[in-house]
Amino acid sequence: MKIDQLEPGYFGIGIQHGKTPENLGVLWRSAQNLGASFVFTVGKRYAKQACDTHDIVKAMPYFHYDTFEDFYNHLPKGAMIIGVELDERAIDLQKFKHPRNCVYLLGAEDHGLTNEAIEKSHHLIKFNTPKSLNVAVAGSIIMYDRSIKGSHIYLKGTPK
Repeated sequence: MKIDQLEPGYFGIGIQHGKTPENLGVLWRSAQNLGASFVFTVGKRYAKQACDTHDIVKAMPYFHYDTFEDFYNHLPKGAMIIGVELDERAIDLQKFKHPRNCVYLLGAEDHGLTNEAIEKSHHLIKFNTPKSLNVAVAGSIIMYDRSIKGSHIYLKGTPK
């Protein structure tokens, strides 16, 4: 199958049960600069604060889902969930090929992703670091990695 390089795809990025609105504000700002189509939260809501210096709330779609089930039921058709988690099943980010259409789901720094989110993720990725990273920093690194590697279509039957 030939991939049409003119079709860039889309991606969204969000946080499940984020601890602080500042983390979402920083992630949102990075998302705008690194090509995300939208940002989202699962659990706690975003509140405008000082790190939204570009008034991104007016420039990029933001979605909030009360529960993981609500988020999962409203995924764009064909989008893969890429969970970011320190887990033995996770692929190191430097080896990961980003899908053309996906959502990156980050967990809060103190608890990570829920078991349900881990199980329903199409892929899990992790950083090769001894400890966890700030959630906004982790998300920014993932988006930068996507921008320099490009994205790929996963053909039916491609292993996770």
